[in-house]
Amino acid sequence: MAVFSLITLNCFGAATPFTRRRLVALANELNQRTAHVVCLQEVQSHAHRRRLVRGCTSYSAHAFVPFIHAPKGGLLTLSRLTIEQSQFTLYRERGRWYTPAVADWVLHKGVLTTQVTVEGVPVSVLNTHLNANYSGDWRRQNRYARYEWQQLQQLAEVIAGQPPDNLLIVAGDFNIPRGSWLYRDFLAMTGLFDPMAHDKRPTFRPPRGIPARYAVPIDFTLVRPATLPNFRATARLCFEEKVPVPGGRRLVYVSDHIGIELEVTWGEEH
Repeated sequence: MAVFSLITLNCFGAATPFTRRRLVALANELNQRTAHVVCLQEVQSHAHRRRLVRGCTSYSAHAFVPFIHAPKGGLLTLSRLTIEQSQFTLYRERGRWYTPAVADWVLHKGVLTTQVTVEGVPVSVLNTHLNANYSGDWRRQNRYARYEWQQLQQLAEVIAGQPPDNLLIVAGDFNIPRGSWLYRDFLAMTGLFDPMAHDKRPTFRPPRGIPARYAVPIDFTLVRPATLPNFRATARLCFEEKVPVPGGRRLVYVSDHIGIELEVTWGEEH
């Protein structure tokens, strides 16, 4: 039986006093996991990107697009498999620079597409991070929700442009709640399915002082149904618990987000 596994995590790579040690702890944890590919979002500086690439020693390949101060879109994809090609697509709508969305605008959010091959099957991995909804209001008339919908429509275009025979996975921080109209309409538009569709546990830990309405499931691993024999996709949360900081006794969460670990299998059981 063929197996492909992937982890996605918004790693909260912002400039804070503890970010360096947190990312080192994350790299150590990733080295101990068996995922073939890791999709990271919010890598907000080249120093953090270099730290992650150097620290994730069991991942021989990586993809990103250089930008002024950080990888474009804050996206970094690590792989234990050969990355055959990669491409970045910039979202046309990224909010307005004179609103709180300036952070998304500056980071140049978009989609990082990479291709690998598993047991002769080409796999397209789309790593993405959509604009944040700074109001926590995902109704249709909300301006941040409208930005997100425009980005989802462009993401659907990228998905439609992938070879139809490829196993296709879209992973990342979507910043939209599971079950919202944005989520439902996007799945209907693309034909993707969510292996955790009925899981309502939040994937974001709001810091102290942030309203509880932000604690919702906003990180996903979405899969295009494949015609492979005995095809099956399962997913579960990861990085829910604190982990040790290298060289110390302190335990920390690796991010303000919880990750998702996806496993896809197909073929005959041995």
